[in-house]
This record gives sequence, C-alpha cells and structure tokens, in this order.
Amino acid sequence: MIYSYYPCGGLPMAELSTERHIQQLREEIDGHNHRYYVLDDPVVSDAHYDDLMNRLRELEADYPELVTPDSPTQRVGASPLEGFDEVEHPSPMLSLANAFDTDQLRAWHKRAQDLLEGAGFDMVCELKIDGLAVALTYEDGRLARGATRGDGLRGEDVTSNLRTIKSIPLLVRGNGVPRRFEVRGEVYFPKSGFLKLNEERVSQGEAPYANPRNTAAGSLRQLDPRITASRPLDIFVYALGYAEDGAAPDTHWAILEYLKDLGFKTNPANAVCSTLEEVEAYYRDWLERKESLDYGVDGAVVKIDPLSYQRHLGSVGREPRWAIAYKFPATQEITRLLDIRINVGRTGSLNPYAVLEPVNVGGATVKMATLHNEDDIRRKDIRVNDWVVVERAGEVIPQVVGPVVSRRSGEEFEFEMPPHCPVCDTPTARPEGEAMTYCFNTVCPAQFARLFMHFVSRGAMDIEGMGERLALAVIDAELVKDVGDLYSITAEQLLTLERMGEKSAGNLMKSIEMSKERPLPNIIYALGIRHVGYETADALVRHFGSMDSIAQACEEELTSVPGVGPKVAQSIAAHFAQESSRAVIEKLRRAGVQLESGVAAQDGSSRPLAGLQMVVTGRLDAMSRSQAEDRIKELGGSVGSSVSKKTRFLVVGEGSGSKLDQAQKLGTEILDEARFLKLLERSLVEEAAS
Repeated sequence: MIYSYYPCGGLPMAELSTERHIQQLREEIDGHNHRYYVLDDPVVSDAHYDDLMNRLRELEADYPELVTPDSPTQRVGASPLEGFDEVEHPSPMLSLANAFDTDQLRAWHKRAQDLLEGAGFDMVCELKIDGLAVALTYEDGRLARGATRGDGLRGEDVTSNLRTIKSIPLLVRGNGVPRRFEVRGEVYFPKSGFLKLNEERVSQGEAPYANPRNTAAGSLRQLDPRITASRPLDIFVYALGYAEDGAAPDTHWAILEYLKDLGFKTNPANAVCSTLEEVEAYYRDWLERKESLDYGVDGAVVKIDPLSYQRHLGSVGREPRWAIAYKFPATQEITRLLDIRINVGRTGSLNPYAVLEPVNVGGATVKMATLHNEDDIRRKDIRVNDWVVVERAGEVIPQVVGPVVSRRSGEEFEFEMPPHCPVCDTPTARPEGEAMTYCFNTVCPAQFARLFMHFVSRGAMDIEGMGERLALAVIDAELVKDVGDLYSITAEQLLTLERMGEKSAGNLMKSIEMSKERPLPNIIYALGIRHVGYETADALVRHFGSMDSIAQACEEELTSVPGVGPKVAQSIAAHFAQESSRAVIEKLRRAGVQLESGVAAQDGSSRPLAGLQMVVTGRLDAMSRSQAEDRIKELGGSVGSSVSKKTRFLVVGEGSGSKLDQAQKLGTEILDEARFLKLLERSLVEEAAS
C-alpha cells in the first residue's frame, strides 16, 4: 500500500498536537486522492472527503505557519504568473521514430537485433497518448519542479499548473524513495471532460475548443493556475528520467511497476511482449478498442525492455534506437480545396499550401494543409476548387493526399507558381534540377523574419529570451534590417517594445553579448546559407579555419571539403558573393563576434582534443550542456550521445543517471565539472601556444 491511513476521528483532538493532526489529515486525504484519481477505486463518499478537506483548510487557516507546498490544499489557488521560466532537462526528452506498417516495425526490430549481435529481448508495449509530455522532479519525496518537454532539451517551468493535477502526487512516501529523481509522463484531457467543457462554452455563447490535445496543452500553459485547476487534466507516467541515491530497476517493465508502487499513475494497458507477433496482436487489439478509451491515442509505443540494451543501442540524433512509435492508420476526411497560396521560407523557397473548407480530421479542425512543392501538386493532379482527401498521420501538420476526381464539376483549374514573390514582388526562378522555386531577394521581408528567428535560435547564436514574438517585434520596430544589426541594439531601444521590462532587457543584452563567443560552425550555420546545416558548417571550419577563408573560397576549393558537392559549393559561393552578405560579416566583425576558429586549416589533428570522444550528462553550473558540447567540438573533440568503449571521458554534472553507471562499468574516465573546466582551460592554452 502506498499510503498509511490515519482516520483522524479515531483519536481525541486533545491527544494529538496540531502539527500531527494536520499531518494525519494530509496523509489520509493523499490516500483517498490516490485511490480515486490513480486506482479509480474510492473507499469513502464525496461528503466524507469534503469534510476532511474542510477540516484541513480550517486548521491551516488558523496555523498558516504549518502550511507546506505538498499539502492537498495547495493544489489550487496560486497567484497568476508573469511568465514561464525556461528549464534545461538534465537528460534530453527524446522524440520517437515512427513505423506505419508491419514491414517498418520489423525493420526496426532487425536493426536493433543486429546491433545487439543477435541477442533476444522482451519488449514493452504502451499506448501512445495524444497529450503533452512533461518531466516531474522530486526532491526528498516532494514535487520540486514540473516542466514541459519543449524542444526536448529545454522546456517551460509549469510547476504551479502541474500541482493542480490530482493524479500527480505532491509527496511520495515509502521505502527506497530516491533523494532526487525525475519521472516523465503524458498529460492529457479526458474525452468526457473535454465534451463537458465544450458544452459549457457553447451554452455561454463561446466557441468550442478544437480537440483535447491542444486544449490540454493550452490548459497546462495558463499563466493563472486556477484556470488549469478548473480543468480535469490527467496523466500517465511512462518513464524514470533519472534517480539519485537509489537502486533503479534494470528493465523498463520493472521501472513501470516501481513507479506504480511509488504512487504514480501508469497506464493499465501496458504489456510485455516477447515476440513481434505479440506486439502486432497488441497493436491490432487496441486499434479496434481505442474508441472505447476516455483519452486519445494514435498508436503503440514499443520499447526494448532491458535497460542495458537501451544504453548499448543509444540514439540517432534525438531518436532512441531502442524504441519506436507504431502508428495507427491515418485519419482521413474529404473537403473542398478553396485556394492554393504561397508561404515564403527562410531561404527564399516558395512553399505552396492548401486553404481548405474547414473540416474535422481526427478531432482537429483543419483549415490548411501542406502541398510540399509544385511537382507534388502536378503529380497528384490537385486543382483549385477540387474536392480533396485530407489526412493527419505521423505529423501534426495535415496533408492533401489527392483529389476526388469523380466529384469534379469543371470549375476546377490548375495551379501555377507565381512569377513574382508574393511578398516583395521580386521575380522568382526555379534552379535547374531543384524542386523548389525561389525568391532571391535577400532582404525580402518574409525571408528576413524567418532568417532572423533562425539566427537567434538555440542551434545558431543561442540568444536566450529572443522568442518568436519578440523577434518579430524587434523587426517591426525596425531595430534590425539584417542579422548583423542585432549587435547594435541597445537596452534603451528594447525598453521601447511592448511588455519589455528592465530585467528582461538586461538579460537579453547579456545573452547577445555572450553569443559573440559562439563557435564558428554555429555562426556559419546561423547565417542561413541554403543547403548548409551545422555538419556542413563544421566541415567548412575544419577545412578553412576562418570565416574570411570560407567567404573567399571559389567553388572548386569548396568542393574539396568532405561532404560539400557542387550544388552546396555553388550555394556557399553565391551567398558570399552578395554585397549584403559581406556587409553582415563586417557588422559581426566590428561587434566583436569571433570569426576565427583558432583551428589550423585542413588539420583538425592540431586541436588539443582531436581524436577524443566525450559524453556530457547532468546539469552543469558554469554553462549549459549544449555549450559544453560546443566547446569540446571547437577544440577538436567529438561528442557522443551514449557511453561506449569509444568514450574517453564522461563529463558529469548534477543529476547524472544511467550514463554514469555505464561509464563505471566500462571503466571510462569520469570528469566532474571542476576537472572538465580545467581540461578546457589547459586545452585553450595548448591551442594558443600551437
């Protein structure tokens, strides 16, 4: 049993201290919450439960010094927030690769088995909940922080809102509770609650919400926790992020059972399967039964059970090799295609999209859908005014599958790409051999807005605090006309923007100043050169060593860089040939942005950490994990996502989990933050001396 029950009526009040009486009330209420919201097995009437809560509220009102954050009374009523703080996850919240049929599922299984040298393994099947992923951190048994998944590396601190969800324990009791640990789960809006909420909105003359998932996300991101508390959000916990000072189980299934024993709500539909045939049977069973559930699901998640195998398999990018989402078939509907319009992308690409007569597809009202490119429209023979099949599958963005030719009336007409940019009216062109048509005006307003948001993004210049809304406000106020102007902005100018306070302006100025030290590959990537991602930018830096050398290189010299073909070389040379691009580089130089990498051209081995693979885990004080990884790469080292025999050093910060265990098993040298900083300092000295 998770909670010990103390029926407070069993002892006279005089025989209990006030503090003890309050504690017993809290424990009894927590127990009833667990039975009602997690086990769905209440043992007392609503009236009795309300009586317990009223007695606790009265005592806490009389003795406010005894109120604690984990009290059941503190789930509701916190003051509205000004905004959400950003949270960096100690370990990434990874995305899942998708399988849409049996062949893709079996191909994933074979790849994993080959990497495990033919070893067999059990798999855990879980329903893929259509909700919002969150991470809950507990310290000394108490809920200390709750964050959204965000981009997988950073999320938003929504602790006050998560506290209102009654199936999330505020206090975890029992033997073997780690001193500090993190659990991960999916917050969802029950279908029944969603229908009731929409009925209430309609009765009050308000528009109904589109679907439970978006409403769950919106509810969790309310600045007023009382609004969140008014909505019946729920959660299923599906993973242990990390645990300190506690022996975690060695299989995923055992972890789910462990979390259930601690009082967390896990999905009763979870199952262990020994073969792919059992996985497919699980999938087919829930495909037939999914409409009977009070929550949305869009597939089954299949995870390899042994944690040692998970660590061995690691991940590719942000997708673990040891898990896959086996998606249910797409939901399709038919509606009228009213128009085909153009969105101008960051690199000037003209991206067509469909404007649709609104239609409900899988619980979401769809008004627009992607059309990919001109060739795709031609291949599918999609015409304006067609009746078309629209689907949502795998991706959130709907797509047009094709026309319903039998319903054509003769009013349909073919789409033509515009000869001029719809934003700046510059003539457009489609380069030979490419699928996209482009606007080549580098100061096109549509392109610049997207380029600027790319420039300040995390993988580029990493300007913390410069979100999309603020970036657009900076552009609208004409504080920047190209990305180089970012470094001429003053705090006084920022304070003229709406909802910008002195503290926010000061923090943003610090972030802009810090970005001047970004590694050169990130700076080149930030420029938004067509066909140049981070890996290509890094290869260019390793070969040439400086921004000027890259900018002055001819196409023939550029193609000598590994991974740079004629098409990419042409794009790079064309970018730096433009006067506007050269002007940006000069602005960056005058601002003090580092345009030299300190790397000997064409000789990556001259860098102090060349040939060393390192892994960073946990939370560092002096820098973020991504900044630490950037420093390692800048000094010639490589960064792994998991610890293996090739790993030379594991850098550990606060909250290190399974990677530390694996490093200890393999005998990998472990660096705490102090030793890591000394290694960086020594490497920089060596680099300067060379």
